[in-house]
Amino acid sequence: MEISALTRSVVKSSHAIISPDGYINSNVPGYTDCVVNVIINEQMGADFCQMLITAGKTTILSGETKESQIFFFMVKGSASAKIDSDVQTLKESQFVYIPINKKYYWDDFTEGTQIITFHKVYKKLHGHDTPATLFGGSRIIPANEFQGDPALRLQALLPDNPSFDMAVNIFTYDPGGHLPMVETHVMEHGLLFLKGQGVYMLTHEWYPVKQGDSIWMAPYCQQWFTAMGKEPAVYIYYKNINRFPTTI
Repeated sequence: MEISALTRSVVKSSHAIISPDGYINSNVPGYTDCVVNVIINEQMGADFCQMLITAGKTTILSGETKESQIFFFMVKGSASAKIDSDVQTLKESQFVYIPINKKYYWDDFTEGTQIITFHKVYKKLHGHDTPATLFGGSRIIPANEFQGDPALRLQALLPDNPSFDMAVNIFTYDPGGHLPMVETHVMEHGLLFLKGQGVYMLTHEWYPVKQGDSIWMAPYCQQWFTAMGKEPAVYIYYKNINRFPTTI
């Protein structure tokens, strides 16, 4: 008999570990025949939203970006995405960035398709245009060594361009690979483990994490990670970038 009161999920003021054992479906207007898990959002103190969508047989995702941009990443499966008049079929490891003031419509899902999404209110930078819609795929993006360590590889999915106020990256750690320092910084993170396992240290507390887990890190949440097991640990993560760090 399993004890239903056990979970690895933890929610604190500076960080959260959200494991799939506690997921509850949310009803989102325009999203039909799918399971939507709102993993991170403003209610917990974050400045963005992260959702996981699992498709059924007749799933439709329909909406319009107004104040918030959205980044959709295909964890597995396939679907057709229409952004204004641009229609493309997306499969595992592919993505689309949708800027503000765009209509989107997703259909033709393979049942069981999973999509991770990051939503953030867009803050325009004076002198720079709002980014355009961007389709892409992680498999064609170079994986660069992180700080000269070949055991750590980083892929930047969005352009290094000050028009963007958010970044989405994929971080791969070979078994035994680890961050070279305990990071302490102003940037906020939301992430989903795509593969593997390891141990995350968050504000001097230690958490075992694995494929399917999500993590929220508030600004200045101290953080360190090491990969464990016999396969690489891989996660996709969001951070806020390219804007002045205080009111001007």
